[in-house]
This record gives sequence, C-alpha cells and structure tokens, in this order.
Amino acid sequence: MTTRLSWLLILAVTLLSLAPFPANAQDADDYAIPTTDEGLPGEGPIRRYDWFKNLWKNKRSNWAKQVDKDQGAVVFLGDSITQGWGDNLGGAFGEMKVANRGISGDTTRGMLVRLEEDVLSLNPQAVVMLMGTNDLEEGASPKTIASNAKRIIDELKKHNPDMPIVLCLVFPSSASKSRPADKIKQINQLYSEAVKGDPQVTLLDTWTLFANEEGNAKKEEFPDLLHPNQEGYAKWAAALRPIFATLGYLETEPDDFKPEPGFELLFNGKDLTGWMFQANPEMKGKKLSIAWPIVEEDVTFDGQTESSDGRYQAINGRIVVTTPSEGRRIQQMWTTREFPEDFILKLEFRATPNADSGVFLRAPQLQCRDYTLAGPYKDLKNYKPQDWNELVVTVKDNVAHCTCNGEVLEEAFQLPETGPIGLEGDRGQMEYRRIRVKELP
Repeated sequence: MTTRLSWLLILAVTLLSLAPFPANAQDADDYAIPTTDEGLPGEGPIRRYDWFKNLWKNKRSNWAKQVDKDQGAVVFLGDSITQGWGDNLGGAFGEMKVANRGISGDTTRGMLVRLEEDVLSLNPQAVVMLMGTNDLEEGASPKTIASNAKRIIDELKKHNPDMPIVLCLVFPSSASKSRPADKIKQINQLYSEAVKGDPQVTLLDTWTLFANEEGNAKKEEFPDLLHPNQEGYAKWAAALRPIFATLGYLETEPDDFKPEPGFELLFNGKDLTGWMFQANPEMKGKKLSIAWPIVEEDVTFDGQTESSDGRYQAINGRIVVTTPSEGRRIQQMWTTREFPEDFILKLEFRATPNADSGVFLRAPQLQCRDYTLAGPYKDLKNYKPQDWNELVVTVKDNVAHCTCNGEVLEEAFQLPETGPIGLEGDRGQMEYRRIRVKELP
C-alpha cells in the first residue's frame, strides 16, 4: 500500500512538472522590458533602470488582466504626466470610458514597443498621445522623437483607419530638467509637420497652453517644472473636452436654449439652414502661405448638417468649425441674408488653445479667438479659456459696440450700411452656439 502511494505521489509530481506555468506568471515575464534593443521597432532610448523595469512590468501585466474591461475606451498613451492623472483621469470626462496607459519614465520608443498589447488590443474608440519629454533627458534628438511618434500614429491608423487620434504637443518644461525650450519647440514643429494634411489626427496646442514668455513651464502649474499639478491637469482636461464633444463622446444632449423675446435664431441648432459659402473668385491666382480654398460659386447648406467640405458642422446645438488638418486654413461661412437695419447680435463661442477665428459684421471682421493666448484682447478679466463666452454686438448707425462677457472689445467698430454675418475658420477648433439677432427700431 505504501509503495502504491509512493508511486502515485511520484506520478503526480511528474505530471505537475510537465504542466505549463500558471498564466499569470508567464504573462508577467512577457510584459518585461526586452533585455536588448535588438529587433525592436523605432530608434532612440529605452530605459532599463531597475525601478523602471519593475514599474513597466507591473503596470503592463496588470493592464493585461483588464483588456476585456477596457475594450472601446478612449486610451491615453504617455509617460508620468499621463500616469499621474490617475486611472480614471480624475473623473475629468464624466461617463466617457477612458483607459490610462501612461508609464512614468517611458520614452517614445518604449511606447512603440508596447503599443500592440497596451493600446491596440483594446480596440480604442480614440487615442490621445502625449510623449517625448523623457527622450530629451536621455539625449535623443527631436528628429528621433518625432520619428517614433509618427510610427505610433502609423500603427494606430493601420489598426483602424477611422479612429480619431489626438496628438498633444509636448508640454513645456525647463533646461534645468534637461528639457530646454528650444528642443521642445523643435519636437512640436516636427510633430506638426508629420501630421499636416492628415484628417485622422487632431493636433492640440498644449505647448502654448502652458508655456511662459520664455517657453518654459510655470511653477504655479508645474511645481517641479515637469509634472502638472491639479490646476495643470484641469487646464489639459478643459482643452480636450471640446474635441471630445465634437467627436460625440461628451455633451451629447441637444441644446434646448430659447431666445429672449424679440430675438430670432440665426442657427436652428440642428442644421446649417440659412448659411452659405460665398464665391471668392478674387482669391484665384493669389500666392498665399495659408490654405485658402477657392469657392467657384455660392453654395447654400439648407437642411445639411455640415458644409460641403465638412469644416463647419452642426452638432447638438453648436456650429463647430473643426481643426484644419493643414494647421491653418481660412474659410468663411455667411448668413444667406443681409442686415441693413440696426441690430443686436448675441452668440456664445468656445475656443481650443490658441484657436483663431472671427465674426464678420456686414463684412468687417471682429476677431473672435482664444483671447488669452491668441489675442488681440489678452487682458480681459472675464474671458473663460476653453469654456463658453458671450459676445454681444450692438449696431447703431453703422457703428458696432462689441463686448465679451460684459467687457468692451471695440467701442466704435465701423461697419458698412449692409451685409451678412459670417463665421471664420483659421486654426484650432472654434464653436458657436445660441446665435441670435434682434433688429432695432
């Protein structure tokens, strides 16, 4: 009996030794940093400090257990700045499904290496990229950094040619952190060039959003001149929300605004009825450094939810002038009617960081921008960056008095006797809503 039990015990031990390792143990090794660069995609540094190897392995092996749960999320890919925002990004985007795939200390090449398992396996709804600052500390050139970022974008597009990609410009830091302003500017310029003309990628100017006059981080937002504090994360979230709203992830309910007595809506909140592109044959043959499409003949958009080129879109009570893939593209959409009488025009607008637009009043343009960064009215106390602001224009005897949130922009803006009202698109994303007019006796 004892002999039989001994043989059974030996057989059991043998069978156990032949069985595969538990999946979690094997997976943990699979998510470790490769010991050498040989055969890895991209170029430039991959960090292999002990603390980083442990963090990389632990983060990635834990994420592997969440692949099913995180399917279809908006994925944030980055380094410590992204990781530091927390698993749900501080709840900054409400019910929008998010997945944080930031690893502190990671480089663009490291992100490229882990892209398939950490990002593509989630079949993301969209991907937000912020990367490149750690490469500088490791001595990588801006060209190398931009090349890796472009490879990541190419892989994302290959995985899903319809998936929106938001590329955030590298945040400012400091030369004291081995991240000098001139190098960061070079990276951001190369990023801009890499995605120019690509409609799948929205470039978000998060450098101008945070940089001081010297191009460095501000202590009040980046206490260590590298990582944002709560105020910094709040600004980043505010910059992203309008983009997510345009993509249909936020602010999905229609605006039920009703105009005041005596006012009529110029935008019905549902489509672009009453708006048009005017022919601009005078632009033919002009040599311009900025894209400026030629409109051969007037085009009206009655009953349509977007303009003929897709730049202007009616989304849940907003006219969205989307970010142009060229970086800058001048376009103008006008009302189909003119306004020869005295009137009051009211509207609300929201701009992404450094966005540039304008409101045409019978033809002359009143600058309507992200005033804090893009000017010309940089000293406004009531302007709310990346939030809704009210523009009020009162026209009497061909002179317009213009205010933003009650502060005067133009005291006596000269206008012709008649003309339509228009909205310009230039750079960044601009949104307009609650556009209404009241004719004065």
